[in-house]
Amino acid sequence: MVDLVTEQDGLHWDEKYSLEGLGPDCAPGPPRLFAANEYLFPTCGHAIDLACGRGLAAVWLAVRGLTVYGVDVSTVAVRFARDLAARYGVGDRCRFEVLDLDAGLPEGPAVDVIVCHLFRDARLDKTVIERLMPGGVLAVAVLSEVDHGPGPFRAAPGELHAAFSALTIVSEGEDGGEAWLLAVKA
Repeated sequence: MVDLVTEQDGLHWDEKYSLEGLGPDCAPGPPRLFAANEYLFPTCGHAIDLACGRGLAAVWLAVRGLTVYGVDVSTVAVRFARDLAARYGVGDRCRFEVLDLDAGLPEGPAVDVIVCHLFRDARLDKTVIERLMPGGVLAVAVLSEVDHGPGPFRAAPGELHAAFSALTIVSEGEDGGEAWLLAVKA
């Protein structure tokens, strides 16, 4: 039986991605907040892109040489991600699935990179840290209360830092309604 909340989430995001589409200007790349530290991302290994959306970060990682598993609650987004991977010739290094992360992180081995862009469920933080290999890179960007005020799905000031303090934080920031953190597991 399908969870009603999951079904509603999926429909919401399907509609959003259907309106946005996957036009020719959709090019793979690191999330904007991590572009300055692109050199920290490995060029081989395995990655997970949580709430991968249209697959821009996942396909960028695959183009770099990683094997990527991307998950999203939207069937439309996953279809776009698969199309983007094929367009860039990395369909063989990308696997995309429709998955609701409310059920937890998908099972699997430790990975070299975890990207979580504009999604975060604090219940997954410990599992995310455990899922990284030593030397693995975590890139998280979320909506923030900083310069915006409280709201649903917005991280409180310092929340990402506190949640991932077990990792070596390389870069972090909070402004303009966004919070981000780039960290490496020792």
